[in-house]
Amino acid sequence: MTDLSQLYDPPSDLARNKQLAHLDDHARNFIALSPFLVIASGGVDGADCSPRGDAPGFVQVLDAQTLLIPDRRGNNRLDTLQNVQARPEIGLLFFVPGINETLRINGRAEIVSDAALLAPLAAQGKIPGTALRVIVTQMYFHCGKALLRSKLWQPESQVPRSAFPSLGRVIADQVQGVDGAQADIYLEESYKNRLY
Repeated sequence: MTDLSQLYDPPSDLARNKQLAHLDDHARNFIALSPFLVIASGGVDGADCSPRGDAPGFVQVLDAQTLLIPDRRGNNRLDTLQNVQARPEIGLLFFVPGINETLRINGRAEIVSDAALLAPLAAQGKIPGTALRVIVTQMYFHCGKALLRSKLWQPESQVPRSAFPSLGRVIADQVQGVDGAQADIYLEESYKNRLY
């Protein structure tokens, strides 16, 4: 196994000491501004990451140790939920458009279906069927180098939609017997009528 200490300098004191075991006011504010996060999880089939998004503040902070993430309608593969059932440790990465820094949270998750917990998570009049309750064990802000290098928030970095095929076309190329045009019609209808 490679000795990574031979390849990298040690982390700075700042990088080591910024990690907290709870959500402070800055983390709470960032989560309230965030419309998008990525959940990393692992289960019997290996590692996985999954995007989650909604209006800013869709993730609720219950207290300094606890988050609640609604499970909105999706593809029903249930990869993240099944992983959490097998292994509750997860990682979260929160983004706020226009801010280069991100918020990293690690913790333990459980699936909740309690109506009293889910009701405040309603969107467009629809209450999610479940949510992830996350107990925070580590939290820190990540510097903006990756987003600066990628120019993620710069308008001139946006790729024209015509530069990449539609999802229906991609799936048709990957799965025998799928009609790309019909898949695109289905997806567009789903985006329009089944977000919640």
